[in-house]
Amino acid sequence: MAERLLIDCDDSILIVIDAQPAFLDKLPARERRDLVASLSWLIGAATWLAIPLVVTAEDLPHLGGVAPELAHVLPDIPIVNKMIFGLADDPAILAAVVRTNRKTAILTGLETDVCVAQSALGLVERGYHVVAVADATGAPEPAHTAGLSRMREAGVVIVNVKNLYYEWLRTVEQVRRFRTECAHLVVPEGLRL
Repeated sequence: MAERLLIDCDDSILIVIDAQPAFLDKLPARERRDLVASLSWLIGAATWLAIPLVVTAEDLPHLGGVAPELAHVLPDIPIVNKMIFGLADDPAILAAVVRTNRKTAILTGLETDVCVAQSALGLVERGYHVVAVADATGAPEPAHTAGLSRMREAGVVIVNVKNLYYEWLRTVEQVRRFRTECAHLVVPEGLRL
């Protein structure tokens, strides 16, 4: 059987990992702003496409929830407390992923070299098709690049927001519908759709 090469929105789950101020604030201001914009936009696109979301926050009682600028765009779903760097090793988080009945895990969030990479590797080990979105993940350099390299070497597909958008939508008609119905979503600066 041939391996799936295009990302299917009907098999996707969007996972937003630890997009908390404690991690975002480690990034230079422009990178932080761009990452938050990309995450917000992807959450909006996933919501429009009825793609399930799993959202984690590391050590929620001590580090707090997701960044306020992301919290207001999230649908009404619980933020899952994550106390293990690789989310696949947390039975409650893995159960939330499994309940979606989807096998393509789209990973976004922070930090690329630790929680995103360990989550990616754990999901690959459990048979998921794992995709990391390079411009919707973050860590201070050189850690971001190292994390992307580590995942790529393990078979994780690395895409950018634009790649993912067009693979999810697939047709000119679908893009037109999205642009009409989601005109309220702010396209991240530099994202040329």
